[in-house]
Amino acid sequence: MASVFPLADLKASVKSDSRPGSKTDSWIDTIIKGDCVSALEALPSHSVDIIFADPPYNLQLGGTLHRPDQSLVDAVDDDWDQFASFEAYDAFTRAWLLACRRVLKPTGSIWVIGSYHNIFRVGATLQDLNFWILNDIIWRKTNPMPNFKGRRFQNAHETMIWASPSAKAKGYTFNYDALKAANDDVQMRSDWLFPICNGSERLKGEDGKKAHPTQKPEALLARVIMASTKPGDIVLDPFFGSGTTGAVAKRLGRHFVGIEREQDYIDAASARIAAVEPLGKAELTVMTGKKAEVRVAFNVLVESGLIKPGQVLTDARRRYSAIVRADGTVASGGEAGSIHRLGAKVQGLDACNGWTFWHFEDGQSLRPIDDLRSVIRSDLAKAE
Repeated sequence: MASVFPLADLKASVKSDSRPGSKTDSWIDTIIKGDCVSALEALPSHSVDIIFADPPYNLQLGGTLHRPDQSLVDAVDDDWDQFASFEAYDAFTRAWLLACRRVLKPTGSIWVIGSYHNIFRVGATLQDLNFWILNDIIWRKTNPMPNFKGRRFQNAHETMIWASPSAKAKGYTFNYDALKAANDDVQMRSDWLFPICNGSERLKGEDGKKAHPTQKPEALLARVIMASTKPGDIVLDPFFGSGTTGAVAKRLGRHFVGIEREQDYIDAASARIAAVEPLGKAELTVMTGKKAEVRVAFNVLVESGLIKPGQVLTDARRRYSAIVRADGTVASGGEAGSIHRLGAKVQGLDACNGWTFWHFEDGQSLRPIDDLRSVIRSDLAKAE
């Protein structure tokens, strides 16, 4: 079973962890039992990398709902989704978002999911608190619940808001290249098509009823986590419910922290997470683009001996040549400079990517010097 932390124990643990020389982070990979705002206020500042929040939707249901065959719809009528007024809901939203802001790292981001009942109020509060909205994502459901009364459009989607802590936040994670590659080399769009949670994935109690009325599909959380975290990051869910966030985070090699006050949900989530087997390191490696790679300057190739002073470089068609100098510059025809500047000069151009323009002889063929940067990066990765 996943570890469960009573709120009083959490406060004592965090206080102990804050002592000089003590850093156990015992709250990581646990479910904290208690009110979300109080639990968030007990966590260390700037301690989590991403937050996924699925707050009460404040559905404002006006009574029971029946299908055309008069069977009862199992709707969300729990006490935790009831608020006396919009003002009360707004105050609650402001309180938990302020608490989330404190624990979120400056390089982190937050996701909030909701329906038309609440997401616009949540979005306004996010902006009032100076979060910076990066995207709104439409989760389009392949199998939405019908509109039984026939008085409105069928409600077939929910909205997720993805935001950074401020307009100037720069370091948040977005795995653009991995998402694009997984989407058949097409940019990932902001409308996502997934079925609602059903079948064997849906948790049920001993009575056969849903363990939680608003359990989200694991596929949805997997895309959120893969899009905006790295392996080893800490994912916080302040409305943990049935533990979908924790289960997916564990499987994908991330840490989780869940906050939940209902014991039945905690029991279901704890057993669910305990049964999850994390993927291996090879499967969890995230594809990155050139911009995310470690910078390797040309002089590093010279200093490491992969390129030697006096070595001749040419373009792919051997029309131009240059001699490598010991200081990491290259020279040709009385001109000298960087691989980029000299590459542009010999071609009469304003700019040139010297890494792909200049080639070296490997004994069998010409290869771009860019290939040698991969050797350096591989060595750096092994040293980590």
